[in-house]
Amino acid sequence: MVQIGYTMMTEQAGPRELVEHVAGAEEAGFDFSVTSDHYFPWLRSQGHSPYAWSVLGAAAHATSRIPLMTYVTCPLMRYHPAVVAQKAATLQLLAEGRFRLGLGAGENLNEHVVGRGWPGADVRHEMLAEAVGIIRDLFTGGHVTHHGRHFSVDSARLWDLPGEPPPIGIAVSGDQSCALAGRLADLVIATEPKAALLDSFDRHGGTGKPRVGQLPVSYDPDRAAAVGRAHEQFRWFGGGWKVNAELPHPDSFAGATKYVTAEDVAESIPCGADPAVFVEAVRPYVDAGFTEVALVQIGGDTQPAFLRWASETLLPALRGEFR
Repeated sequence: MVQIGYTMMTEQAGPRELVEHVAGAEEAGFDFSVTSDHYFPWLRSQGHSPYAWSVLGAAAHATSRIPLMTYVTCPLMRYHPAVVAQKAATLQLLAEGRFRLGLGAGENLNEHVVGRGWPGADVRHEMLAEAVGIIRDLFTGGHVTHHGRHFSVDSARLWDLPGEPPPIGIAVSGDQSCALAGRLADLVIATEPKAALLDSFDRHGGTGKPRVGQLPVSYDPDRAAAVGRAHEQFRWFGGGWKVNAELPHPDSFAGATKYVTAEDVAESIPCGADPAVFVEAVRPYVDAGFTEVALVQIGGDTQPAFLRWASETLLPALRGEFR
């Protein structure tokens, strides 16, 4: 049976609210949770972007069952991989083994803030492979010294290590990232229900590993309100990673999506309160072979109502359909 997850969307709520939301998701019966890790929101209308790792630490303390995961952290520029390893090891200890480290090649939106420019995708994938190697070496204990093409580490060591290191997931969008994930990751991450991505992942060593997808949804008893909110806050989602990774600012996303209509958004994001519509939106992920699907409820102030509805109506419908 596919597992259904909940997304702490840091771009649409403040830190205290996010922790309350994931505690509510645990109570509602979600199987796992994921957390975005951004410096900017995608659009100004979302209005937030707290530091994800502080939120995750508080979430680990506020929950006891629900797994936590970054979706995803970029260990290339804003964070050095040695620091990511320390953060992930600490989170795994706080969460008592419930944490997974999702990694990706990042977006200009978040990484440009440190002033190092924005390399092309080929270089970013080289950097990601090197970063994963550093993180895994540090997870084994002992001192690590590394002088590679993109990163240097000088006698680093993690002094607080969990008994089991967090599994590492890698986000994919094409053959190059799938090859990297198949070779280096414990699980694969994607935001599109494309079987071709999972097939490529399997060809490069991913067979049998978990595969996690993500789907934005907009629950509201008033469907028109749900569509309007999805358009206001999530019309950027359809651009795909190869476009979204390159834009540097929320205003860039606003400009790039100014001709996207509410009807366009409603065609790709389930809106309203009919659980059958949401079930059918999840189906392509299940058919493609995803083992886990994290839902993103659009709108920070709508989370409590969504969680109640999910507990009473949506999760039973999904589990009844995808046993």
